[in-house]
Amino acid sequence: MKLRTRFVRKIEDIPSKDWNSIFPDVLEGYDFFKSLDQSKFEQFSFYYIIVYNGKTAVGAAPCFCMRYSLDTSMNGPAKRIVNRIKKINPNMFSVKALICGMPMGKGFIGIAGGDKRIVQAIFHRMEQIARHEKAPIIAFKDFGHNYNDTLAPLLKKGFVRMDSLPYAEMDLGFSDFDDYLKTKLSGASRYDMRRKFKKVAGEVKIDMEVVDELKGDVLKEVYSLYLQMLDKHEMGFEIVPMDFFKNITKNMPNQVKFFLWRIDGKLVAFLFALIADGTMIDYYLGLDYAVAHKYHLFFIKHRDAMNWAIENGMKRYEMGISGYEPKKRLGFYFTPLHIYAKYCNPVVSPAFKLMCNFLKFENFDPELKKIKKEKLIKVPA
Repeated sequence: MKLRTRFVRKIEDIPSKDWNSIFPDVLEGYDFFKSLDQSKFEQFSFYYIIVYNGKTAVGAAPCFCMRYSLDTSMNGPAKRIVNRIKKINPNMFSVKALICGMPMGKGFIGIAGGDKRIVQAIFHRMEQIARHEKAPIIAFKDFGHNYNDTLAPLLKKGFVRMDSLPYAEMDLGFSDFDDYLKTKLSGASRYDMRRKFKKVAGEVKIDMEVVDELKGDVLKEVYSLYLQMLDKHEMGFEIVPMDFFKNITKNMPNQVKFFLWRIDGKLVAFLFALIADGTMIDYYLGLDYAVAHKYHLFFIKHRDAMNWAIENGMKRYEMGISGYEPKKRLGFYFTPLHIYAKYCNPVVSPAFKLMCNFLKFENFDPELKKIKKEKLIKVPA
């Protein structure tokens, strides 16, 4: 039977039973996408593609359209030079792209029974949307090794596959935080960690609170720290609007946690996490950089969040991408993610492939280059 596809601009225009019957059982599911739709993301236009065989849903793919900044992978002097040029011409280093996946986190699509026609159907629908959006690039963002066979047909359609930023994860089988320190950290790292904690404890009292939602001025304080984090880090992709934190709390009430750290009543750090079925995803972090280094807030955050995860029966801790040097010292392992991208104009396509090779993340991230050289990025057994 011939497959039929449809696309919508809001996930709620697809029956939840159809989407959930085919999309992977992950935290970033139907209610997560509903939260994206309800928030005021200025960067992205969202699309949702669903594939039917008769009346049965057999494929599901979230997509978003954006102006992709070609300097996203850059940092250091090259990034600063490009930023100066962009102040004169903001769109000079950007191009419109239609991307399958999510702005944040790993990419997932729903494919029933290994039917290769489903990927073809999703791609053909994306081509139509890209033409409507006048987007010359089509991409599949941050898909793990388990999608290699599923997405292999794209390589015959002119896509280039490249390494994305690897994903940091840790299996939690520890009785407590001390057990984690002894199991995962080297002697030198254990000593350094304990020295930091002892030093901070002798100088200041840091209080932690875990809440299910943010109310009143606390939401504004949290968002202010989030914006500080964006300003501090050169390599960024999405800018999450304040409404997102409210909407995801409303739509996923049993799966959202906010960790808040205060000194003398002042908020100095927060962590937004998604939690379900023994997995904790450390999603967004914000620090008050006026005191962050003095009081080692990143490591205080890690200690307290790890303690909470262990005490609450979490089996896996995910900490996302970037910041590889401290994550390596903290005992995380790294799993590869891939981007599949195509420039739709065949004349420009060869130059686009060369540009992709030049703009590889590792070319601008010494920490990433180092962990790749040390062969620390591995496919899980």
